[in-house]
Amino acid sequence: MERSTVVKDEIIDQNVRFLVVYLETKNSCLVLLSESEDKLGTLAIAVPEPQGMLGPVSSSILLGDRNAISARMFAEFLASKKKKIALISVYLKTIDEMQARSVLMRLLEKVVGSGPQKEGVTA
Repeated sequence: MERSTVVKDEIIDQNVRFLVVYLETKNSCLVLLSESEDKLGTLAIAVPEPQGMLGPVSSSILLGDRNAISARMFAEFLASKKKKIALISVYLKTIDEMQARSVLMRLLEKVVGSGPQKEGVTA
């Protein structure tokens, strides 16, 4: 049985450090997107559309409200791309959500596409 994949990465943009922790299991993905340090922020969940059915990905906020739009947007993107349940946390300390969105999307795309560059493997 294959174990879970964990990838960590970061981007420095406008002198601000943006971090990502990506955990992928057989049926789900968990992503922590944050500024300056790894922290849990606004948490969204998205579930891909059932196989063979048309319709949008369904999503909801589980925790917080400060960065709700970005958290739901990223969760829906990931659920649609991976066809798995996606949980995404967005924690921003000083940067506005709109300003950070493009950097966070680059980080997310970077780790989702980085299969062989695993930081570590865990259960």
